[in-house]
Amino acid sequence: MKIKFLKNDLLRGTQIAQDVISSRTALPILSNFLLETEKNKVKIIATDLDMGILVRIPANIEEEGSITIPAKKFTDIIRELPPGEVLLEVRKNNQVIIETTPCFFKIMGLPKDEFPTPPQLSKNERLVINQNIFKKMLKRTSFAMSHDETRYVLNGIFFNIRNEFLELVATDGRRLAIVKTKMDTPGTLIKKAIIPAKTINELNRILQDEGEIEILFGKNQICFNLEDITIVSRVIEGEFPNYTQVVPGEAKEKIKVDRNRLLEAIKRINILTTQDSPSIKLELFKDKIIVLKNTPEIGQGRDVVELLEKYQGKEISVGFNPAYLSDALKNIDEKTIELELTSSEKPGVIRIGTEYIYVVLPMQIE
Repeated sequence: MKIKFLKNDLLRGTQIAQDVISSRTALPILSNFLLETEKNKVKIIATDLDMGILVRIPANIEEEGSITIPAKKFTDIIRELPPGEVLLEVRKNNQVIIETTPCFFKIMGLPKDEFPTPPQLSKNERLVINQNIFKKMLKRTSFAMSHDETRYVLNGIFFNIRNEFLELVATDGRRLAIVKTKMDTPGTLIKKAIIPAKTINELNRILQDEGEIEILFGKNQICFNLEDITIVSRVIEGEFPNYTQVVPGEAKEKIKVDRNRLLEAIKRINILTTQDSPSIKLELFKDKIIVLKNTPEIGQGRDVVELLEKYQGKEISVGFNPAYLSDALKNIDEKTIELELTSSEKPGVIRIGTEYIYVVLPMQIE
């Protein structure tokens, strides 16, 4: 195997693939990349057995072949090389030579035989979506995923495909984010799958603002195909909770407010929260929301946010976890939002048309 790359192409490929590799693995081969030639490209493959990633990068292939190579060490070497062309050559006994002018490295690899074979998913059950749309959908939901390992079915995003709509849902039991979009796919495609947080985080990292992504569904796996990157992941087995029953009906009176202005106020007042006193209070009046916090051992603060339209409903005081509010506000693009508050005991809701719903449970006012 003898290949020439541009350093920047090779570094990009290794950096994308390296995030998949676990620092704790019982199988030494899983700490390696698999490098394999394919026409005028080289595939860089990494896996932790739950998720695998394949990155194709351009290369000048002088001699075809394959090798596995220690991922972290290889990435560190490539990062420190000077700009320009990199020669990679595999010699006998799996010795890997990495050369540029004026650098030379030799590291030991392992043969391909021990490396897990990436699964191939059928294209019978598939959908194609614009990357930018999909990226925004993940942005609006992924922050609400649970990190509690005892509630494993919540440790990811629920994909629900039906009636030509793709719906993504995430919840940690205290907040719920739902986003959906109409698909240009046959209405006969009906699929449900829970995609693990690690896979979602990887997608958030690599999705672009243009191009398409193809999603293939297998029995226990899902595949995401981008132009030169493929991710294959196990899905989380189990039943996602019935989230529709916890979504409140639409409120008659809505609070119209500048999203960024409300976010600023929440971030400011959040400074006075503590681990023992984590909530802030929102006081709603006809023409304003007062965001405030009183922590006796620290102090108090308030910020007044003017409403964009007069509010016709009743005045309310309600407590919330400020992180749960700000997470949603900073991941919404709209300049103006409509907030629904009905009482101090009922959830707060942000609704954007029929495409997005965010529900957050209140906290006790201190």
